Amino acid sequence: MWQVIGQARAVSLLAHSLESGTLSHAYLFIGPQHVGKMTLALNLAQALNCRADDRPCLECDSCRKIAAGTHSDIQVIGLAQNEEENTEAKLIHTEQVKDVLHSASLPPFEGMNKVFIIDGAELLSIEAANRLLKTLEEPEARVTFILLTTDENKLLKTVISRCQRIELPPMSIAAEAQALVEKRGIGPERARLLAGLSHGCPGWAIAAASDEKIMEQRDKELDQIIAIIEGGFEERFAYAARLARGFTQNRRAVYNILDTWLDFWRDLMLVKLEREEMITNIDKKDDIIKKAGNYNLPGIRGFIQSAASAGRQLKQNVNPQLALEVLMLDIPGEEAKSSPIVSGA
Repeated sequence: MWQVIGQARAVSLLAHSLESGTLSHAYLFIGPQHVGKMTLALNLAQALNCRADDRPCLECDSCRKIAAGTHSDIQVIGLAQNEEENTEAKLIHTEQVKDVLHSASLPPFEGMNKVFIIDGAELLSIEAANRLLKTLEEPEARVTFILLTTDENKLLKTVISRCQRIELPPMSIAAEAQALVEKRGIGPERARLLAGLSHGCPGWAIAAASDEKIMEQRDKELDQIIAIIEGGFEERFAYAARLARGFTQNRRAVYNILDTWLDFWRDLMLVKLEREEMITNIDKKDDIIKKAGNYNLPGIRGFIQSAASAGRQLKQNVNPQLALEVLMLDIPGEEAKSSPIVSGA
């Protein structure tokens, strides 16, 4: 039983290759964070080592060990836990790959196949990628490499050419919400909210459903956004400075905050376009409708473009405080409310 949600095409392709004995020695799974790349990779590792008729069964010792991360023939390679927060400042270096290649040269210890999952393959250093390339060109028997990436453009083209590419696109919001109801037993209204906030990547929604702190953090960020919009320039610049300082420690967190800004302003736009049923923050619908009345559509659209531009600039290593200060300056002003006409003056 494959556990990944919403990737029927990828599952069908892998299951068919498994049954026909035509599996590749190397795969490249491409998709956004939380879309299901790791789940699919672990399911494939289970299928390659499961002896049941319907693989992966998820119940045999091998499947259970792989799920628990204790199977000696399955290795996940990536950044150390204490490095993950600021992934763009770190790389997967040669020593890690050398250890993998040595292990790949040895026969399986307790299973039928060895599987090496490289999480964040775009973070391979040039030297590490070139060393890996030699093994991908001359693969060992009973060894499978699975590379996971959010951005294949950062990988060497020669590495990509040695792998079978499988794209994992985000799900539609409706399909994800339905899956969360059917597979996870989440109520329909909450499932719709989580699906929208996750942008079609069910891993985030599943985590948020089981950890209240994730939604508490989102609520805190949304409240802060509204406070900043309603505040003056001093508060906005102080907020930009805080985000810029945080960016040096945890880039991903700042990108997530910018996504929350984008969601909020897109919701305002959808309200102006009379498409309230499509908004992301459905639990804040009344507040968003009220807030949308304070802005005109061109101003909302302009700020959405500014927020998207700020995200791109941060990824291009511009000065983070400057980019965020410019974004604060681009927050549109509220429309002037006309005063009621007093008769008999």
